[in-house]
Amino acid sequence: MIGAIAGDVIGSVHEAAATKTKRFPLFTPESCFTDDTVMTAAVADVLLNAGDYTKAFHRYFRKYPDVGYGAQFKLWCELRRTEPYNSWGNGSAMRVAPIGMAFDRLEDVLAEAERSARVTHNHPEGIRGAKAVAAAVFIARKQPEKKEITKYVESEFGYRLDQPLKSVRRTFLFDVSCEGTVPWALRSFLEADSYEDAVRNAISLGGDADTLACIAGAAAGSYYGVPPEITAEVLGRLDDRLRTVVAQFSERFGGESRLTNG
Repeated sequence: MIGAIAGDVIGSVHEAAATKTKRFPLFTPESCFTDDTVMTAAVADVLLNAGDYTKAFHRYFRKYPDVGYGAQFKLWCELRRTEPYNSWGNGSAMRVAPIGMAFDRLEDVLAEAERSARVTHNHPEGIRGAKAVAAAVFIARKQPEKKEITKYVESEFGYRLDQPLKSVRRTFLFDVSCEGTVPWALRSFLEADSYEDAVRNAISLGGDADTLACIAGAAAGSYYGVPPEITAEVLGRLDDRLRTVVAQFSERFGGESRLTNG
């Protein structure tokens, strides 16, 4: 979970910057959590407390109303709607990382990922993106050869993961769709040799940087773990409520987000 949140925080200052290099300060004074972190925490809260996704998303939105939500999701929350709005956007994929950490069977991960997506993103692309990311996080926990993750995601979800980032970096554009985000975020992880490298890869595409880095960071955190110095820096940029959710999730489910508050 902290892998996803750290990616969001690191990517936050690059979202509108069209960064096309891996050379940048990992943190700046302006680096902060965005809606990606808040909704990831909301999903974790549901898993911790057997809650309801719609109610949790509404509740977390009210606590953090100004952290960069997409227009449709913001309106859905403001009006407290309970019906999904057929979104194919990457919001379903950026918040799903805790599900990949919380279950012991892949079929349970896939079912819960779909359940978390459907409350807003009931479009097939929104569901596909959430399931692919959750599955990648789950499989990465077992630290297999990366080609196993590639094979599964390509065969089960139809995403193409074989294109090198360097082949698209120069022309890559801002894209908020699952289809335009998930494969490139996962490719950023697959090309990396460390957690930090995965996040830098994702941001260097110059697109929806915080979400690309959030998803890449989720998979890389599950596979490599998150360096303690990055974890400490990110926790320092969360408020007490979000830190508590991260700590409780770590204590319950372990994995890459095993943390202390010291």
